[in-house]
Amino acid sequence: MSNTSVKKQKKFEFPHGFVILFILMVLTAAVTYLVPAGQYERVTDANGRTLVVDGTYESIESNPTGLLDLFNALHTGMVDAAPIIFFIFIVGGSFGILQATNTIESAFGSLTKKLAGKEILLIPVVMLFLAVSGGTWGMAEEVIPFILIAIPLAIRMGFDSITGTAMILTGVYAGFGSAFMNPFTVGVAQGIAGLPTFSGMGVRFVFWFIFVGVTILYVMNYARKVKKNPKLSLMYEEDLKRETSIAKQQTLSKRQVAILIVLALTVIGLALGVILEGWYVTEIASLFLIMGIIVGFIAKMRMNQIAQAFVKGCEEMVMGALIVGFAYGILVILQDSNTIDTILFYVSSLVAELPTYLSAMGMYGVQSLLNFIVPSGSGQAAISMPILAPLGDLVGVSRQTAVLAFQYGDGISNILTPTAGVLMASLALAKIPWIKWVKWALPLILIQYALGAVFIMIAHLFIW
Repeated sequence: MSNTSVKKQKKFEFPHGFVILFILMVLTAAVTYLVPAGQYERVTDANGRTLVVDGTYESIESNPTGLLDLFNALHTGMVDAAPIIFFIFIVGGSFGILQATNTIESAFGSLTKKLAGKEILLIPVVMLFLAVSGGTWGMAEEVIPFILIAIPLAIRMGFDSITGTAMILTGVYAGFGSAFMNPFTVGVAQGIAGLPTFSGMGVRFVFWFIFVGVTILYVMNYARKVKKNPKLSLMYEEDLKRETSIAKQQTLSKRQVAILIVLALTVIGLALGVILEGWYVTEIASLFLIMGIIVGFIAKMRMNQIAQAFVKGCEEMVMGALIVGFAYGILVILQDSNTIDTILFYVSSLVAELPTYLSAMGMYGVQSLLNFIVPSGSGQAAISMPILAPLGDLVGVSRQTAVLAFQYGDGISNILTPTAGVLMASLALAKIPWIKWVKWALPLILIQYALGAVFIMIAHLFIW
């Protein structure tokens, strides 16, 4: 038998993250030939937010995306995403210095011993902390660095990389999406809708508690299955290759204890800076860079060693950083072709035609659709709330319920949509293919959408 006749069929490969996003860019460019261009007038409010003006939509000359425009959008997206891209590089480099000290590995060894037989308890503790952070001061992009800690910790404790990633992403976004006082979503949306800031907090807290609790149980259930039978993990083969670098148990030296204290102070400083001083990616990146330098000195690393460890950490971040630019490229295509406002106009018109009892659900659907196009919470509020809040007055939906519909529509798909830069960057750092993540996360997403629908209907029919 000839060699050509016994060639093995090539094994199917999951598309690379860049491939998935570029295909989405191409599809989005094709949509610009089908959706007519249009725009609303915009004004700037007292807080400097640019808001659309309801009732001002008009058709304008079509501007579909050409071949060169498609590739231009990638570069423009990279430029627009520069603050987050370089945030990822600087934080990654700083963690490269931390990793060079082997402090995290030693801490994992010590923690594993102390939690022997009770490892599952780590999941609700971590997720609840992140959910509180997401639901109060709007933590989101800030969780990216913790993916680098959570995955080896989860694997060390007998779980898998999906469990480690889920603890971080689903924890923070369950709190963010169902927030009771998130200034970037609830605060902005209520301000635009003319409601007192954080009004209705009691109702939102009850919904938040149930929403976060269900999410934690989902992750814990998966983690238990993987610990009982590791082959049930969607990342079983990939995670086997990771274990060699974290297999040795170690104990903490005095220097490593000091380094852990610096790490803890950095996290505390991050929370205080964001809450009290309004820090964003620039200040947070600086904070982690200072941490990295201090850690290097404590570990008695030479200046060149610190620099080399920083570069190595940046190298690990290349895919995660650049993938954010791809996601932004999709938004550039929609913005340059003037199709976002058209989509908003037509879907909001459909809501106006719905029966009163379904109008709240229609708003929920509109916000859910818009989040795939405009993943920024405050950005989506600025686009949609000036239209949907007064629309609610006309169709019998209270403005509080309209804000609630915005919340859940904006928040839930943040752990699914490939246009969400934080998600795609985190998956790239975790080395988890987006398609595998979707396979794991889709049942959770459907549960969360169902919960959101129930909460909105309860609010619409019985509370507001």
